[in-house]
Amino acid sequence: MMRSVVDRFVDGLIAEGNFEELDRIYLKNRVMALVGEAGIEQDSHAATLVELKDELVAIAVENGHVGDLLEEQDMLGSELMDFVTPSPNQVNQQFWSSYETNPNQAIADFHDLSKRNDYIKVGAIAKNIYYQVPTEYGDLEITINLSKPEKDPKAIAAAKLVESSNYPKCLLCMENEGYQGRINHPARANHRIIRLDLGEEKWGFQYSPYAYFNEHAIFLNTEHVPMAITPKTFEQLLDLVELLPGYFVGSNSDLPIAGGSILTHNHYQGGRHTFAMEKAEIEHPLTFAGFEEVSAGIVKWPMSVIRLASENKACLVELATKILEKWRSYSDEAVQILAQSNGELHHTITPIARKKDQQFELDLVLRDNQTSAEFPDGLYHPHPDVQHIKKENIGLIEVMGLAILPPRLKVELQEVEAYLLGEVDQVTDYHQDWADALKEQYSEISKDKVTQVVREAVGQVFGRVLEDAGVYKRTPEGQAAFLRFADYVGLVKQNV
Repeated sequence: MMRSVVDRFVDGLIAEGNFEELDRIYLKNRVMALVGEAGIEQDSHAATLVELKDELVAIAVENGHVGDLLEEQDMLGSELMDFVTPSPNQVNQQFWSSYETNPNQAIADFHDLSKRNDYIKVGAIAKNIYYQVPTEYGDLEITINLSKPEKDPKAIAAAKLVESSNYPKCLLCMENEGYQGRINHPARANHRIIRLDLGEEKWGFQYSPYAYFNEHAIFLNTEHVPMAITPKTFEQLLDLVELLPGYFVGSNSDLPIAGGSILTHNHYQGGRHTFAMEKAEIEHPLTFAGFEEVSAGIVKWPMSVIRLASENKACLVELATKILEKWRSYSDEAVQILAQSNGELHHTITPIARKKDQQFELDLVLRDNQTSAEFPDGLYHPHPDVQHIKKENIGLIEVMGLAILPPRLKVELQEVEAYLLGEVDQVTDYHQDWADALKEQYSEISKDKVTQVVREAVGQVFGRVLEDAGVYKRTPEGQAAFLRFADYVGLVKQNV
């Protein structure tokens, strides 16, 4: 027998939430209060609770209970899905109780909840274009990010009319948990955060609403404090990979240009995913006197990476700290390496931690945020000739080999394909030189091959993007300079 949308939604709340049959009338009345009474008895063919929620939001729009703006509808949708989401206290009790006997199950249950309650936007994420491209550095991953909807001009105009607020201070603050949202701040009624201790600091563990990889997690300081790469960073990253089996955890660097998009709130990212950089081999093994327990080496990667591995966390932290301190003050003007200029510090590190069996691993990616007259966007930033594909900062995720490319490329790359097939005479201006070079290289190309050709070409450009961001270039001169820094730190090269 067909059941109405509201009855089926309440069925789902009872089946998947903390409610009993006795709660049915109460739940139906609360849902009607949010979406209105007209239209709720219509039949539904929705397959999931999230789809039922979407139908109820559409009814609310018709009833005038919510506006036309997507931001307004997201607030209502999050409020509806909050019914199926346990309270923060319950979520944390369930997580840590389960963790005592089975850490992997505790993590899986929290991830599943974050998907079922529509905090992780599974449907939106599925819209992303994703593929891999073989390169000399391994299989680089390409994502064209279509999951986040573009801002409606009406929403932008409405946001300007909203009274300014400093609550929450940013998207990563703990105060987002359960926040209703507003036109200029996302809805978070169904958001939950696991509390944990990292040393003496209180931190939170949550998932990213728009995940770029499997189990894309965010770890955030419960205090609104700026990003900072310090010895404590290395300790906390290693503690997290020990706490969460199978996860990598890394940090964006703490400087503009070389860092991520949010430098005002200290946070890390992690998840259950193997990036190309992790698979990359040690190209130059290195040893360090006094750290015989730590194996080290320069990684074969377009960016400048020193990998450390040991069963001894304390030794790893001590050596990583030494490398960080030496790098912050190191200059080598012969290869345009400059620690500071005009009182501005240029050097920092993007660190990534893993645990494999009993061994801990730290990748330290050397970063430099200098600018120059030739490269005002950044000397070690995507150069102008590749910015038609990637112009944004190279953050943690890109560093490891996953390109996050802008939505505009979906249509623009289709234009390039049409150009190669002779179906159009030109493409978007900033792609024209690249498209001409491809057309010369592939003078005769079939319709069934053109997408692959363009995708592979994008992958090669992303490889160049990473090379641009690499402090030490993959030339004899660049690698010799990298080894000079190793000698400065105290690392001694083995078996060249």
